[in-house]
Amino acid sequence: MKLLLKLTTPFEDPVLIFALVLLIILASTIILKRLRIPGIVGLIIAGVIVGPNGFGILERDASMILFGTVGILYIMFLAGLEMDMIGFKKTKSRSIVYGVLTFLIPISIGTLSFIYLFGYETKSAILLGCMFASHTLLAYPIISKLGLAKNEAVTVTIGGTIITDTAVLLVLAVIVGSTQGNVTLGYWLVLALKLSAFVGVVLFIFPLIAKAVFKQIESEKGAQFIFVLALVFLASFLAELAGVEAILGAFLAGLALNQLIPHTSALMNRLEFVGNNIFVPFFLLSVGMLVDISVLFEGWQSLLIVVTVTLLAIASKWIAAFITQKLYGYSLTQRNLIFGLSTARAAATLAVILVGFEFGIVQEFALNMTVVLILATSLVSSFITEKAGKTLAIMESRKKPDLSEKPDRILVPIANPATIESLVDLSIMLNNPDYNEPIYPLAVVIDNEHAEEEIFRKNKMLQEAIKHASATDHDVQLVSKIDLNISDGILRAIKELMITEVVLGWNAKITTRDRIFGTVLDNLLENTEQMILVSKIVQPLNTTQRLVIIVPLNAELERGYLRWLRSVKTLSVQLGAKIVFKGRRRTLNKIRQTITTSKPAVEAVFEPLKDFKELEDMRTQLRTDDMIVVISARRGTISYNSNMDYVPRLLSRNYKDNSFIIVYPEQNPMMQQENGYYNIGYGNETNQQSL
Repeated sequence: MKLLLKLTTPFEDPVLIFALVLLIILASTIILKRLRIPGIVGLIIAGVIVGPNGFGILERDASMILFGTVGILYIMFLAGLEMDMIGFKKTKSRSIVYGVLTFLIPISIGTLSFIYLFGYETKSAILLGCMFASHTLLAYPIISKLGLAKNEAVTVTIGGTIITDTAVLLVLAVIVGSTQGNVTLGYWLVLALKLSAFVGVVLFIFPLIAKAVFKQIESEKGAQFIFVLALVFLASFLAELAGVEAILGAFLAGLALNQLIPHTSALMNRLEFVGNNIFVPFFLLSVGMLVDISVLFEGWQSLLIVVTVTLLAIASKWIAAFITQKLYGYSLTQRNLIFGLSTARAAATLAVILVGFEFGIVQEFALNMTVVLILATSLVSSFITEKAGKTLAIMESRKKPDLSEKPDRILVPIANPATIESLVDLSIMLNNPDYNEPIYPLAVVIDNEHAEEEIFRKNKMLQEAIKHASATDHDVQLVSKIDLNISDGILRAIKELMITEVVLGWNAKITTRDRIFGTVLDNLLENTEQMILVSKIVQPLNTTQRLVIIVPLNAELERGYLRWLRSVKTLSVQLGAKIVFKGRRRTLNKIRQTITTSKPAVEAVFEPLKDFKELEDMRTQLRTDDMIVVISARRGTISYNSNMDYVPRLLSRNYKDNSFIIVYPEQNPMMQQENGYYNIGYGNETNQQSL
């Protein structure tokens, strides 16, 4: 009976509240998907219904505020984490221009409207004008799910968001300071010093700390997740100490970790899963709980003011997006995407108005009007972003070139339990994102009296591989073979599964001078035409800073040129690592031409290298965080030279602290003659395709 007495609204039992919120999130997802309404909209409306201004089922108490705060910080963190840094560097001037436009146009329209249409005094009008200028990337999860996070329009919008929100928060600081009579030269100097120290610590100190910690806890996936969350909230707290909103700190934390968390990694999958399914929905519900619909029914004048303010606020962002489109030649769909992303007002807007209300600069009506504006703009933002995003995603999929005659099908022979995770991670990063092909971990058992026992042991290793890969949300198809020897089993799997690439681990031990690697690997090189990557990963992949690519003369003439170059670019994008190509000038010029005319964009430099023998003298130029990638060749091919046979020995002896990959590109089929093998040349017609 005592328990029943507590079941009065608003509910107070924390277990019941949490269960109810989870049911609301689940129901909203299922129902709104059938109604084709964006989930963001549904959660905000659900917050209105169950909140204190609706049926009063839930209070916007401290726990709801806490989870809601975590949610908006998560949105900003993921926006920084998923941002295309190479694309941003190329379009930073456009981001700055858009940021200035989306700040000046709305704040000017807002300030003038509140002064001349509604009779507010200047200080209050400027503060309310900031409500027009600020925006929150509320619809960013929609873009992320559609795979458009690296589209230029999205990159420009994210960059502009930081500029306009930072400007708004600085204006807020000035207004509050003037209210308290603190706007002096000393005030500005202190603010500048605090901001500089904050940005320096987050963008330069945090990556160094993160890199060192990731190396220490490479195998502790849970510890990595907790560590990243700690950095996000520490950065958010430092932002508040510096005098700006916590959302700026969360975004900068995302930028700081951008190149240390690959987008295909298990850690990224965990971060997105927890954020998008727990914290972000809590934030959306908490926004809905703020809405007081009764403000619309206080009289026709109040309703007119709210409607006018909402329309002007939406129109001001459309004007900024329209001018940006005309300046840079964006499509209509891209303009709508920019407009949709920048229309929603939430965190920064609410922060500005709450501070203004606290210091008596604006009254309660302005607070209620702002909450209604948040609801209206959130709905508009969600609908427009989803519609434009789907249209753009369809357009992008249609215009993508045929990257090769067949999609990537990567085989990963497993022999050593210690290398399972690194090989699977490397394979996932190399996998072409334009196809949904699974990774194929392979276990080969020699057919002898110990076969049954060996099958049991290998199956346990394969289960570890699928367990690790499933954490990254990638498909894995386990393969087992029983054969006379290891190399025959791998060769049979390659043929049966139509494999295009084989990723192998190597212990960097060479036992005889007449073999390059050892019996198994050498047999594969002699009897396959597929691209083979022989790897030794000694450093965590996510701490890789540069890919140093050693390219032989005539590499651009080989059949597999485009495939290995695309794989290198894909790996660079996933790792956020800069590429350094080293080779003969003619070959480098061809690579430069191919890279500049194809996507994705990568940051690459080109340095001349006369001969493979110079690799021995490069030790002083390399750091432990550099990964060496040597583009080798099979004997008898056009880019082969005898020095290549000594590269594995050289790497294993001189570069023990560096991860390295030796790539044997795809070749034309080999036909057997009486005295050996010869190459069937088809020319390099495949090199005419786009990457």
